[in-house]
Amino acid sequence: GCGDCGVKSNCMSLEPLETELGRKRRINQSSCNKDFSCVEGFCPSFVTVHGGRLKRPARGTAGAKPWDTLPTPKLPKISGGYNILIAGIGGTGIVTVGAVLAMAAHLDGTGTSVLDITGMAQKYGAVMSHLRFMPAGETIPSARIGQGEADLVIGCDLIVAAGQEALGKMAPGRTFAVINTAINPTAEFPKTPDWNPGVSDMMDNLRARAGEGLHALEASRLATVLMGDAIAINMFLLGYAWQLGRVPVSLTALHQAIDLNAVQIAFNRECFEWGRRMAVDPVAVERTATAGTSLHQVIEFAPRRLDRVEDIVADRVRRLTDYQNDAYAQRYRAMLARVQGADEAIGAKGRLARAVARYYYKLMANKDEFEVARLYSSPAFRQQIESQFEGPYRLHFNIGAWPFSGRDAVTGELRKREVGPWMLNAMGLLQHLR
Repeated sequence: GCGDCGVKSNCMSLEPLETELGRKRRINQSSCNKDFSCVEGFCPSFVTVHGGRLKRPARGTAGAKPWDTLPTPKLPKISGGYNILIAGIGGTGIVTVGAVLAMAAHLDGTGTSVLDITGMAQKYGAVMSHLRFMPAGETIPSARIGQGEADLVIGCDLIVAAGQEALGKMAPGRTFAVINTAINPTAEFPKTPDWNPGVSDMMDNLRARAGEGLHALEASRLATVLMGDAIAINMFLLGYAWQLGRVPVSLTALHQAIDLNAVQIAFNRECFEWGRRMAVDPVAVERTATAGTSLHQVIEFAPRRLDRVEDIVADRVRRLTDYQNDAYAQRYRAMLARVQGADEAIGAKGRLARAVARYYYKLMANKDEFEVARLYSSPAFRQQIESQFEGPYRLHFNIGAWPFSGRDAVTGELRKREVGPWMLNAMGLLQHLR
């Protein structure tokens, strides 16, 4: 959690990962540009995978089980105009979704305009697509949606959707908002390891603007698990909004527009269908997503955070037993028993015991060379790699400990050395030498 990898690379594909042991880092393999500058961070957590390919996570498919025919919703009236704002980040298909909707409206014979606001956005920059619909032959007043004029907001990124630009387009009693609750890191995160975007405040602001029209979904988790790729999020949200009768284009026209786009036609249709199903039967969709979740996806989307002191102690005793042995873990348990007595005596209501439970463990479980070797030798590490990659690949380890480390002759900074797959066998022995 030191953030040195972000400092070295300033890369947006290094994302925060909240875990029971605090904030760590993960690499978004879908968006990583493979320049490997993050590896320059002085950290033993980097493994480079040579050969093989990224594995598409196990996912649900349209034919995985028989589904009842989904009802066709009543489309919204467009007399007087109907406005949709799609808010998200660059590189995720926001402009494409806007273009598909505009083409579908054209095929329906509906008057429409589309205005894409990209500014300087490339990957991860704020992007908005303004769509206005009018009956054929009527004049569209302007391409840009004015203050409080959005009838539907599809928020593919929470930070952009909760920004002042998007919030200004919403109006209580008018706007229906479908929002992805996942947080994508901004440029602030690589510079600030403890970056906190204030999710609760953003949701409160959206709720104040959209009121009962706010529909918040874990779209990143659901769409990625169901379709095996985070790019599915936008079409998933579009399908959800359409099924609730908030998108004024016909299903036939939408399918034709996806076909005309001629990019991953079957994939995009299926993403859209999963969104529709989510609107009709969220329990069944959640069940399907849970059944298709891999180990890597559990780690990525469902970090555990314990709160009860008893649960924290039990968890840390297990970890310390694996770290060294049962006797070492009992030292921890004995300390916590004394602290809990002191906590009760001073009326701290568990705050003191909870703090000691978390941080005394960190003091005892030092991440030295032996611990790094144990973590790499654990079955969980191999399972996580196998859940992400397939084909003939080999692992290389970036080692910063003696005798592999050294100092750069020019900068004087500590440098790591990349070591081949044989190191995994050496770590299997090293873990027992503590």
